[in-house]
Amino acid sequence: MRISITNDIKVMVETAYQNDQYSAYKSQHMFAYRITIINQSDFTIKLLRRHWHIIDPPYGHTEVEGEGVVGLQPILEPGENHQYVSGCALVSPIGKMYGTYTMERQLDGKQIVVEIPEFVLQVPFYSN
Repeated sequence: MRISITNDIKVMVETAYQNDQYSAYKSQHMFAYRITIINQSDFTIKLLRRHWHIIDPPYGHTEVEGEGVVGLQPILEPGENHQYVSGCALVSPIGKMYGTYTMERQLDGKQIVVEIPEFVLQVPFYSN
């Protein structure tokens, strides 16, 4: 599990290889990741945007940006958490992801950029 804390917002990431979704035809490895966001601050926050960096060597670097996460813009009171599961397809058997969330403090509208820790996506039977 990878963890980062930015401005009292904790982000935890767990990953899992989806062996049953491997596509030899497309040469794609499918990975699932579960994100848990915990508001450890004294303020109510709203997740506005996400910005992902996906590294699939040697095939390149992709950026994905957009509103919310899996169609939601959760609001977290102090002490609350939000968890979601998403996925990523890679051509390479090993890659990584990292990024940021843009959150808004509901009290005053101040925007906060929260780090999503870098995590490795690796096929279990693959080694360097």
